Amino acid sequence: MTISAPEAAVRTVELTVSGMTCAACSARVERTLNKLDGVRASVNYATERATVQVPETLADEVLIERVRKSGYTAEVRGEEDPDSGFARVRDLRRRLVVAALLAIPLGNLSITLALVPRLRFPGWELLCLALAVPVVFWSALPFHRATLRNLRHRSSSMDTLVSLGVLSSFAWSAWSAFAGGSEPGYWIGFGPTAAGADAIYLDVAAGVTTFLLAGRYFESRSRRSAAGLLAALDALAAKDVRVLRDGAERMVPIGELAVGELFVVKPGESIAADGVVHSGLSTVDVSAVTGEPVPAEAGEGDRVIGASVNRDGRLVVRATAVGTHTQLAQMTALAERAQARKAAVQRLVDRICAVFVPAVLGVAVVTLAAWLLGGAPVREGFAAAVAVLIIACPCALGLATPTALMAGVGRGAQLGILIKGPDALEASRTVDTVVLDKTGTVTTGKMTVTACRPADGFTIGELLRFAGAVESGSEHAIAAAVVTAARAELPDLPPVERFGALPGLGAKGEVEGHEVLVGNARLFADRGITVPGDFTSEDGTTAILVAVDGRVAGQLAIRDVVKPSARAAVDALHALGLRTVLLTGDNEAAARVVADEIGVSDVRAGVLPAEKAAVIEELRAGGARVAMVGDGINDGPALATADLGMAMAQGSDIALRSADMVLVREDLRVVPDAIRLADRTLRIIRGNLVWAFGYNVAAIPLAALGLLNPLIAGAAMSLSSVLVVSNSLRLKDFGRADRRAA
Repeated sequence: MTISAPEAAVRTVELTVSGMTCAACSARVERTLNKLDGVRASVNYATERATVQVPETLADEVLIERVRKSGYTAEVRGEEDPDSGFARVRDLRRRLVVAALLAIPLGNLSITLALVPRLRFPGWELLCLALAVPVVFWSALPFHRATLRNLRHRSSSMDTLVSLGVLSSFAWSAWSAFAGGSEPGYWIGFGPTAAGADAIYLDVAAGVTTFLLAGRYFESRSRRSAAGLLAALDALAAKDVRVLRDGAERMVPIGELAVGELFVVKPGESIAADGVVHSGLSTVDVSAVTGEPVPAEAGEGDRVIGASVNRDGRLVVRATAVGTHTQLAQMTALAERAQARKAAVQRLVDRICAVFVPAVLGVAVVTLAAWLLGGAPVREGFAAAVAVLIIACPCALGLATPTALMAGVGRGAQLGILIKGPDALEASRTVDTVVLDKTGTVTTGKMTVTACRPADGFTIGELLRFAGAVESGSEHAIAAAVVTAARAELPDLPPVERFGALPGLGAKGEVEGHEVLVGNARLFADRGITVPGDFTSEDGTTAILVAVDGRVAGQLAIRDVVKPSARAAVDALHALGLRTVLLTGDNEAAARVVADEIGVSDVRAGVLPAEKAAVIEELRAGGARVAMVGDGINDGPALATADLGMAMAQGSDIALRSADMVLVREDLRVVPDAIRLADRTLRIIRGNLVWAFGYNVAAIPLAALGLLNPLIAGAAMSLSSVLVVSNSLRLKDFGRADRRAA
């Protein structure tokens, strides 16, 4: 009888991969890891993470070494230097600053002295070379490294074209400066150029390096934000849990908690996992997970969510979901999948460059071969080939996106809109549905007393004085609303004595010799206090009853009020032809009240945090292009899943990290403004790209045929850049006129 060997155990390793500059890099790392026996790897370029399933016997060092041999670096997640990502961004910033500081005087010197002979001085070419050396060999080093990596893998990218163009222009300029030539140069109006002066391309080398480094720097910052979203979600999870075992409490790592076990949550502690309350009574602050401002009552049999905070009493909870099955873990997984989806979307420049770069390299090689086979001198053939590389070097292309993006970001900042990157601009082009989170976005996110109904024998002032005095001893969100309303009416509230919090019910105390009870209808029923029939809660409000010496003194209606600008913002979105949806974890009645007030007909209420992203996916699956506006931690995955994520600046750090745009102003009319600004910026970027590529395509044949005077070509390239910048600066006119036109 043959006994089959047991299947090898498999474990999951998460690596942080550094050095990737594009989606092709992540694909290369993935292929490299998957070549190992029994390994299945998935690499996310946006978050710089690799999730690898490996046999139990395979050491982590083998994976790290395989990644290193492919030209990148990797560390096991959790063991990496937490500042390494920021260090990479700082390194790019330093290289960018050096390039910019040297490119400005270099450009002025090389162009001015080449064009105006009387301003030249001995050794001016050498001075230009000295200024160019740090830019070409230090600032542009990331492009050179990527090119060497591409060569090892027999591939090419925009980095290849940039590196070859920069090095070729420097080499040709150095050769011309030292070797020179006997030709008299060209007459261009100011006098003849010096021999070989038409071959000084150092301004091109420095300019291309500076502008493309700027684009790489902003992209790296954006990718750090994507990774920061996942780190912030991970930080919410509890690291330890107080487990009940054999009748005793034991503090153990969260990973040791099993489904079905009982664990204890003391006041002020985070709930370690999803579960059902086994015993105890308390209120739970769920705002960190659901975004709802009113703490939820939690008693025996009630469900609680991991990462929410126990406010008052001691709870014993039976775990129903642990580890990757909790709602918080699902939110993290949804956010990571959404980031991976966005990283896979190729930008327009990448798609064109996939064909453009190999084509340019091929044209340069064919040009050199054709000139040499035609019997031309080596100098002329090499000059034509180098001219092809230099003319094709994407100077205007490098300006096309950064200048429009910076102009759009600058104008957006003046209007209270922060745009994080090109993804937001591309997504805005076809947005047709705007999903609005309710709490904290459409509403203020703070409970407010909207109505006071005193009972017979009491005045509004008396009702607020008694209720405000008792609630001043509580930290509950509803208590804060009552105290705020009371102090607005009566600045000096009387002191409360013998205060007592009643978890899930309300509070009690003695005020000016009177026994005062403040709470919900359940509290009054438990105390045997009869409530008049006309004291009923309205849809969308929380009813708080007040009793003095056992007699009902009145009722306070409390709700989260709608922001004044919400209706105008929704009207503006409808005027743009956009569909609006109100999304909330609150109940249907409360959501409908808010929806009717702002003019939204489509309401999705009672949606759990992990389900918000699913609602976005459902809309997208139906053919909608969705923009999501939110502010809470629970909105993070939905913001990342949407085609366009827009976070209110007053919201949580997680929402801000996961959004494509941050809306600084409280005025919700900034939402339609942001969509229009993004659309305008994208159209200008596309116009810039058409011009930049058109210029290159038209100039390359002339350079290959030797018909393009390099000095005139340099001037034309500068003019191309000026046109791109001027087109981008048209964004400064975007503003109130756009709102009126809409």
